[in-house]
Amino acid sequence: MMGLRHRSEQRLRGIRVPAPFDLDAFCGEVAARRGRPLIRRPIPGLSAEAPCGMWIATDSADHVFYDPGTSPLHAEHIVLHELAHILSGHAGADGTLARLFPDLDPATVRRVLGRVSYTTAQEREAEMMASLIRGRSAPAPRTTLGRVADAFGFVEPR
Repeated sequence: MMGLRHRSEQRLRGIRVPAPFDLDAFCGEVAARRGRPLIRRPIPGLSAEAPCGMWIATDSADHVFYDPGTSPLHAEHIVLHELAHILSGHAGADGTLARLFPDLDPATVRRVLGRVSYTTAQEREAEMMASLIRGRSAPAPRTTLGRVADAFGFVEPR
């Protein structure tokens, strides 16, 4: 059986992650792969007591919602987590939908995923993938020599 990290890396093969990281560009990459719009919005009501992120797939678009009351870095991670669900083809349903979107016709929704905890395999996989996506665009760690050169104001030879 493949490990979680290996399986997550396999799912991310061939997906371009911009460096430096740009969430808008990455969302564009996911939308292009899916051939449909990806709409990302903050939505009040998402919090610690409810999912802090949610993906709703309709016939015409993917909608990713996140808690507007969190830090920008955490909001980015929430969106990446939901994008990982999309890229993995995860499925699920959540009772929060009717409470947050009372005017949304349930017949138009194909898939809803909302996260409250990391107890399911899908949630753990999405969390791993979100971390891997962001990690792919991080600059390479500096060498020891590079860190010493920085401390003394020298430029590291190439």
